[in-house]
Amino acid sequence: MPRSCCATSYPEWLDHSAFAPGVRAFQRNSVAVLSAFVTGVLIDGFATLISKSFVETGRIFDDGVWRLKQNNRHQMEIFWPGGLERHGDGWKLSVRIRFVHAQVRRLLAQTEEWEHDAWGVPLSAAHMGYAVACFAARTVKHSEALGAHYSPEERAGFHAVWRYAGHLMGIPETILFTDESHALHIYRIGSLCEPPPTPDAIIMTNALINSAPLVAGITDAEERNKLVNGVIYPVSRGLIGNDLANQLNFPPSRLPFPLFWYRLDQRIQKLRARFRKEAPTGFSTLLEASAYDDAGLSYRLPDHPHAERSGRW
Repeated sequence: MPRSCCATSYPEWLDHSAFAPGVRAFQRNSVAVLSAFVTGVLIDGFATLISKSFVETGRIFDDGVWRLKQNNRHQMEIFWPGGLERHGDGWKLSVRIRFVHAQVRRLLAQTEEWEHDAWGVPLSAAHMGYAVACFAARTVKHSEALGAHYSPEERAGFHAVWRYAGHLMGIPETILFTDESHALHIYRIGSLCEPPPTPDAIIMTNALINSAPLVAGITDAEERNKLVNGVIYPVSRGLIGNDLANQLNFPPSRLPFPLFWYRLDQRIQKLRARFRKEAPTGFSTLLEASAYDDAGLSYRLPDHPHAERSGRW
């Protein structure tokens, strides 16, 4: 295997010191980043044909909350100081994602359901390159709309973190973004190449929206419904735009200027916490919404293409 294909080799452009401003920005803006990721970035990503792979496996429906928490943990770890060093958990989780995707591709290739001529390669490198560009550039854009702030150095550092994570996840250098402007370019080109959202994309994105309260630990049906329809759908529509939201069959928003009201609510909560002299809860909120357990990292892989028949991983 060529040395450049090995996760243990380092690309010439790698500069670990460039990560620090992005790490600081992530931790300072953690709630806005997480909110933007769930309500905007994942919707951008799953509105594409990549949704077909997830619908075919059923992995977002069977234990989907756990999968979303795993996504949150991956972000937590790559944006932890030293997380992308060789023995850091961010490095390990990024490489694990590479293995999981390879296994899913292998399993789906063995099924009769997957139509290669029509759908191409499941979880293709092209879709993954597009996704990581979204995870970087669209997260910054959407989180800014929710009140986050980044200096130029922090923006560059945020993208540097995701660039190296994408490298570890197996994205070829030819389609791995280099900086923010390149990530936005890949997003625009990828969006032009994608067809309108398919039924699979509609199913996936609405499932994600409705899973968000469960990720945050809200299990009461009435409270979940109120949060989904009163906050999450309106905020998501405000981030992704009316055209895409309508194509995904998102309900019309009754709340004018949802992003303004979201930012105002966040500021009020911070002021209340300051007057009550309460400890900051942003990072602890992200911890609660992440997949941590006593067993630590798992290196198990799916052993069946369909989630309901696969062992725990």
